[in-house]
Amino acid sequence: MNKNTAAWARNLARKHLETPLPRRWAHTQGVARQARTLAPILGDQADRLEAAAWLHDIGYAPDLVETGFHPLDGARYLRDTHQADPHLCRLVAHHSCALIEARERGLGTELTTDFTAKPPPLSEFLVYSDMTTTPDGSTVTIVDRLAEIRDRYGTGNVVTKCINLAAPLLTDAVHTVERALKQAPPELFDANPV
Repeated sequence: MNKNTAAWARNLARKHLETPLPRRWAHTQGVARQARTLAPILGDQADRLEAAAWLHDIGYAPDLVETGFHPLDGARYLRDTHQADPHLCRLVAHHSCALIEARERGLGTELTTDFTAKPPPLSEFLVYSDMTTTPDGSTVTIVDRLAEIRDRYGTGNVVTKCINLAAPLLTDAVHTVERALKQAPPELFDANPV
């Protein structure tokens, strides 16, 4: 089986998330759904983005926790256990401005040593997919998603601090993808129904 396919990623994410973390699984399904809406503007990169969407939160799986920082744990699992595509691993490691939180948790050097310091191409599309999806898998605006994260974690939490630091970057990424979708010729969407 090709380890760079969305189907492989979906099955792997289901295996690790569906039973132990049903709400995380619902979110993951929603993120993958959002990623599929981008297929007409991504061309041959659409499958990789969808695979990253399926796998972005796999590091939350109780059986995969090593450091307790899910982007790093998930990316290492994909690399070390499945020898997954390095680009896919970097997308998981860097999803939704993860480096900001990694540094705050004292894991910045580990993340950048293992998966480079710079987010890979397609990162903004993964941000869009993640930051426009609620924990239950519904579509939401970036403003509402950021508010939901702040409310869920509370003011004293490291996640809230990091989401506040990352908010301008996350918002810019979502708006960039929204503009690309608006500027795309309508026939792209007619020819490639999602």
